[in-house]
Amino acid sequence: MFGNVDPKKIQAMMKQMGINQQEIPAERVIIEKADGRIVIDNPNVQKIIMQGQASWQITGEAREESAGIREEDIKLVAEKTGKSMHQAKKALEETNDIAEAIMKLSE
Repeated sequence: MFGNVDPKKIQAMMKQMGINQQEIPAERVIIEKADGRIVIDNPNVQKIIMQGQASWQITGEAREESAGIREEDIKLVAEKTGKSMHQAKKALEETNDIAEAIMKLSE
């Protein structure tokens, strides 16, 4: 797009326009989603500040992981309902929500 333009000149031009770019040393980026997460190992992370607003640019190899049921969630449901850990885990798997699992087991 810019041909053989020196990267330092591009950075200077961006700074004149009020755009500040900073490389962030990162080992991993994790994006939490409702149904799992996206994990990017050894990413290239750039923080770009323009007109006081920060945005992030992340590049790298990504993988998706499905949401798992956390042990502390199972314990909480079991404690609140008086049910076994197995029953609490099964209710969490069915509902995918702590409050719903408690209500289901309290019926």
